[in-house]
Formats: sequence, C-alpha cells, structure tokens
Amino acid sequence: MEIRYYSIIYQVADDVEQLVRGKIAPKHREKFLGYAEIRKVFEITKVGKVAGCYITEGVVKRGCGVRLLRDGVVIHEGDLSQLKRFKDDVKEVAKGYECGLSFAGYNDLREGDVVECFESELVPA
Repeated sequence: MEIRYYSIIYQVADDVEQLVRGKIAPKHREKFLGYAEIRKVFEITKVGKVAGCYITEGVVKRGCGVRLLRDGVVIHEGDLSQLKRFKDDVKEVAKGYECGLSFAGYNDLREGDVVECFESELVPA
C-alpha cells in the first residue's frame, strides 16, 4: 500500500487521472527468494561451468534473478539459466537440498561463493 500526500486538491485529481490512463510507469521491486552456497564447481562439455550448491535459506526457482557474492561483495548479477536436482530439470529447490545451477553468460564460479536469488515484480507507481 502506498500513501501519497498532497497540499492542493488539483494535484490529487491529476495524479488519479494519470494512474487511470497508465501514464505513471510501474516500478520494479525485488522479492528475495533464498541463498545457495556453492560447494563444488563442475566443468560440463557444451554447457560450461555448473555450480553444485546447497540451499541454505529459502528457495531457488528456475528463471529467477541471481547475484553472485564472493567474500560479501557482489561480483555478478544476472539470470539463472539451469536448475537441476540430480539430472532432472526442476522448477524450484527448497532449503536443505542440493542442486546444480548454471548462469546465463557467466562462468567465473568458485567454491564458497554465495548465490542470492530473487524475483522482480511490477508494482503500480
């Protein structure tokens, strides 16, 4: 819920009109999903590097946004290209389970890195 303050009634009318007509662009908001710790990095032919991970908090969903953290610093932000549990493609993996992750266009993965997963959602302005 958003609260807006106005001192002039005409500004309220203009703002409502713009909202109705869709002239105020929606904003992107991130929704935290979970953390995964990279335990092992595998080199797969034709795929590149795949991170063997353990989900330490929340869930990881296929197609979500990811941030790769090394020593607490974000070194990459992008998209999750594959999510596997054993050899099967899955939609999500929950806390306490292991999975394989690969990142779209990024291969600098190391053991001990942390993957932060999130979803972006549009909210009205």
